Amino acid sequence: MIEERGTNDQDTPSLRRVLGLPLITLYGIGTILGAGIYVLIGKVVAASGIYAPVSFLIASLIVAFSAFSYAELSSRYPRSAGEAVYVMKAFGKDWLFTLVGLAVVLTGVISSATIATGFVGYMELFLEAPEWLIILVLVLSLGAIAAVGVAESVVLAGIITLIEVAGIVLVISVAADGIDFQAVKLDEFLPDLSAPVWLGITTGAFLAFYAFIGFEDMVNMAEEVRDPSRVMPTSIIIALLVTTFLYFAVAFTAVNALPLDVLAGSDAPFAEIIQRHSDIPVSLMGIISLVAIINGALIQIIMGARVLYGMARQGRAPAMFALIHPWTRTPLQATAVVTLVVLILALWLPIVTLASMTSLVVLLIFTLLNLSLLRIKYLENRGQTAVKSSINVPMVVPLIGALLCVGFVLLQLPWK
Repeated sequence: MIEERGTNDQDTPSLRRVLGLPLITLYGIGTILGAGIYVLIGKVVAASGIYAPVSFLIASLIVAFSAFSYAELSSRYPRSAGEAVYVMKAFGKDWLFTLVGLAVVLTGVISSATIATGFVGYMELFLEAPEWLIILVLVLSLGAIAAVGVAESVVLAGIITLIEVAGIVLVISVAADGIDFQAVKLDEFLPDLSAPVWLGITTGAFLAFYAFIGFEDMVNMAEEVRDPSRVMPTSIIIALLVTTFLYFAVAFTAVNALPLDVLAGSDAPFAEIIQRHSDIPVSLMGIISLVAIINGALIQIIMGARVLYGMARQGRAPAMFALIHPWTRTPLQATAVVTLVVLILALWLPIVTLASMTSLVVLLIFTLLNLSLLRIKYLENRGQTAVKSSINVPMVVPLIGALLCVGFVLLQLPWK
């Protein structure tokens, strides 16, 4: 069995276990929602048109198998830098641990940069300012909040998550009021088997997949969760079920509430729906959207810092990232580095490029994680490992999860 490297010095400050099921679940829902639906709904519609709800369902199906694999792995090995730990436990390769850990950090910073870029479109409803200045102030402010303390950061994220959900429910309600459901033909939402239609749907699903990214971030908070072996799997499953329902509902109402070209071309699609179908001040939706986007970026910064911390504790990242400030009990150096990289990427790359990069890297990580659970179960069946878990999925789950992720990556390669 692979020995875990790291220190257990009692005089060294450690992360504080302050998160229960409600807070870690809200954390997960918040990081899944964020920019994925508030910013990218128009981009998904641009790719798949009226079949955008189908794209979201396909993305959720692909994610579901990997989510159950994560649920079991997080119960077995509740550690920061979770993905890297899982791969190490399965394959015992130091280089693979480092590669996966860095890839997870990369997805966090790219995702946060995506969200920060999407923030600009809604901010322009209230303030005319240079894009670079808006991004600079946002990212540095979020880095400061993440450095204050995990309880404070996650409580704030939880409150914002409730506001996010309320905003999505408001959009669904307003859009539904503006739809003549007697005129809606449900068969129009059932795609035929033609290649161009499914090319658009899979391209949209590839973007929609980004909207589901977030449940995997939850496992990197495991060292700050009470009873993580039991709580982590439950929170992952709840977060995925809630967000899948919300995504499908808002995608269905959105494509019926606005002309597709308007929805596809809007940088603030939810504000557009509110403006066209209600007397509610568009500024209200703008504020809710801004808050939601801020939440997503904050959570990604917190997660990226925790992965760097976990890697450093395992001896696979510079030792300074393992330092915990005695007052805030947060990894300040890791938080500062993650914040800086987020800022650079947000100022450098456009949102669709960032989202596509995130989706591709995450799919590759999901593939490795599913294969890791397969190997761990194989070794367990041979009596070579016996780590208890509060959830045990059939081996077919990680197998299908790995195949779906590989297939989805292949569909996005240049030869298509």
